[in-house]
Amino acid sequence: MIQITRLDHTPLVINCDLIEMIEATPDTLLSLTTGRKVLVKESVAEVVARVVAHKQRVLGHPAALKAEGDPPRHPAPGAA
Repeated sequence: MIQITRLDHTPLVINCDLIEMIEATPDTLLSLTTGRKVLVKESVAEVVARVVAHKQRVLGHPAALKAEGDPPRHPAPGAA
């Protein structure tokens, strides 16, 4: 889920897995897989950045989880 802002300044939390398309019309228009359309204040780039950050947190982006010098979390098969 990501938090965004409607054009009337009210906050809205959206399940980013339901975003089908993002358009700049010039306002940012989110088209959801449910058929609903939502106009938001954030730019297309900002919405995309929030979705990417959310996915990294949820899915565990390797760069975000592994500190420099840490051993691999899952050693390669046959590695000692």
